[in-house]
Amino acid sequence: MKFIQQAYKGNNEWWAYLITILILLFGWQFLGVIPLITTAYYYAKDFNEFTTSAIDNFATLGMDANLYLFLIILTFLGGLLALFLGVKTIHKRKIVTLITSREKVDWNRFFYAFIVWALIGVAMIGIDYALFPENYIWNFKPKSFFTLVAVAFLFLPIQTSMEELLFRGYLMQGFGTWFKKSVVALLLTSIIFGLLHGLNPEVEKLGWMSMIYYIGTGLVLGIFTLMDEGTELSLGFHAANNIIAAIFVTTNWTVFQTDALLVDVSEPSLGWQMFVPVFVLYPLVLFIFSKKYHWKNWKEKLLGTVQKPIVLNEDEFIA
Repeated sequence: MKFIQQAYKGNNEWWAYLITILILLFGWQFLGVIPLITTAYYYAKDFNEFTTSAIDNFATLGMDANLYLFLIILTFLGGLLALFLGVKTIHKRKIVTLITSREKVDWNRFFYAFIVWALIGVAMIGIDYALFPENYIWNFKPKSFFTLVAVAFLFLPIQTSMEELLFRGYLMQGFGTWFKKSVVALLLTSIIFGLLHGLNPEVEKLGWMSMIYYIGTGLVLGIFTLMDEGTELSLGFHAANNIIAAIFVTTNWTVFQTDALLVDVSEPSLGWQMFVPVFVLYPLVLFIFSKKYHWKNWKEKLLGTVQKPIVLNEDEFIA
């Protein structure tokens, strides 16, 4: 419970969460979109085309795919910086308490999770390509591809980190201290995470059954966080997931359309790629992480009661 209890190291009143969420939305959905809107206005032939393309987040304006990806990522940077601002100035606690219960961020955990899931992701794509080569078109354009690799590795972790620190960090701690049950925090953050991804075009194409994937992903990331007492594993996992997806496979109907190595031209359907991760690969990764980091007390950490500790100082608790 140490990770959830980090919320008690600062101002944990309900209004602090309300103000911080409003600041985050302002940074994410207003300040963060200014570069995208400005660039879109430059690309639009006239104001009518500009307003019409806004319905699709300006994806139809013909911007360079790598530029568009970078501009979308910048919106998340606005949200991430706003979240840090709220934690620091409204909650008055250290930003590291949003990330981990350890004294400092354990980057070894981040990179371990990144490598494990990246290898699995590449293997999944390779297996699907070997089984169904007719579903793919080779799309290697050296200049665009290597630019994409640079953008993906340097900047996509901004997007994934904003989502992880909002859901598995900020809201997990908030819900955990409000409802006093870690399982309630786990379920609420997973469901909200899934519902927000319901706005993605994939859900429109595949139907609401695809929400099993998004909510299931939220659940496994939340379990990582609760069992490991920090978000490092979920940060690495999520970064690997989105980077591998961005650079290896694209379609004309997913939320990220990039100059990836392969274009998936198959008819959108709820195939094995959607359910195997949730019901086979996620449990496998949980097993790997649990053995690597010697996780114990599963029942207590996932189903237990969150108690307010005795605070000796901002860095020291008695549970």
